[in-house]
Amino acid sequence: MTATTPLPAGSTIGILGGGQLGRMLALAAARLGMKTHIFCPDAESPAFDVTPLKTVAAYDDETALAAFADAVDVVTYEFENVPAATAEFLAARKPLRPGANALAISQDRLAEKGFLSARNIAVAPYRPVDSPPALEAAITELGLPAVLKTTRLGYDGKGQRIIRAPGEAAAAFAALEPKPLVLEAFVPFEKEISVVVARSADGSVKNFDPAENVHRDHILKTSTVPADIPPALERHAAMMAKAIVIALDYIGVLGVEFFVVTAEGRASLLVNEIAPRVHNSGHWTEAVCLTDQFEQHIRAICGWPLGDVTRMADVVMENLIGDEVLAAVDSAAGVQVHLYGKREVRAGRKMGHINRIAPKTATV
Repeated sequence: MTATTPLPAGSTIGILGGGQLGRMLALAAARLGMKTHIFCPDAESPAFDVTPLKTVAAYDDETALAAFADAVDVVTYEFENVPAATAEFLAARKPLRPGANALAISQDRLAEKGFLSARNIAVAPYRPVDSPPALEAAITELGLPAVLKTTRLGYDGKGQRIIRAPGEAAAAFAALEPKPLVLEAFVPFEKEISVVVARSADGSVKNFDPAENVHRDHILKTSTVPADIPPALERHAAMMAKAIVIALDYIGVLGVEFFVVTAEGRASLLVNEIAPRVHNSGHWTEAVCLTDQFEQHIRAICGWPLGDVTRMADVVMENLIGDEVLAAVDSAAGVQVHLYGKREVRAGRKMGHINRIAPKTATV
C-alpha cells in the first residue's frame, strides 16, 4: 500500500487500543465494508464486542505484534500513549497512520509546545522543570498562579497541580510523576474550544466546525456546536488546525484544543494541546454531520477521499460519566444515545454520551 493507493473494501484495519474510541472506529469501519483487528492488553475492552478479530497481549509483546501486523493492511491507534517502541515496530511492517512522529510529539508536552512554538502557533508561556530549583526559577519567570504538569501520561486532569502560592511548589513537584515536568503560566481564558481536523493521504484537509467545551472535574462534560465565537475566530481556529496537520505530515483525524483569551476587547487563541486521534469533543459529529469523525478517520487512513463534513443541525454533546449512564435510556425527543458497553460503572468513568439536536441556527 502506497500513500496514494486506496485500500479496497474488505481490507483489515489494525487498531491499537480497545476503549470506546476504538469501538467507534470499528463500527465506522464496518459501515464502509472494512474489517478491524483490535490489539489491547485488557481482555474486557469494550471494542472487542464489535470487531471480528482481536489480540489480547501486552504492547511490548513483539511476537503478538508481528502476528498482528501480518494480519492487517494498515495500523492506527485510539489513544496517544502507545509506547514509542510499539509504534516503531509496527511502522516497519505496515503503514502506521497517523505516523510515529505525530505520536512522539503529542506524547510529550515539552516536545508538543516546542513543535508548535517553532511554527509560530501560540501556546501558553511555559518552562521545563526537572528539579525544585528549576521550578523556583520557572515560577519567578512566569509568576503565579501557574499549572505544573507531567510532560507525559496526562489526561482528564490527571498529572497536574495548580500552584497558587510559593509554599505549594515543593509539594506539587513531589506529587507528580513521572519527571521531568513543565510549568505553564495560568491562562485566564474566556472559554475553551476545539477543532477536529482531518488530512488524507493525498494531502487534502477538512475540518469540522469548532465546538465550545465545558469541563467538570477536569473531564469534558459538554461540547456545543456552533461555538459562541466570532466568525473570524472560527476561521482562525480552522487555519491553525490545518497548519498543524500539514506540519506533521499527518494522515487521519486530529483534535486541537484551544483557549479563547480576550485582552483589550480582542479575542485570540492559544493551543492547549493536540490529540493524534479521534476526539471526545467530536462525538457530536455522529448525529448531525454527513460524515462523522470516525468515518473520516477510516477514510483518511485507508487512502480514500475525505467525506462531506456539512453540519445539518445544531447539537450539544454530553458525556455520561459514572452512574449518569443509568438514566440515558429515558431519552427525550431529539436526543441520540451512544453507550460504550462498559460492564463496570465507576465514578469519573466515561460510560457513554448523548447528542441533543436542535434546528440549525441561521447564519448571517
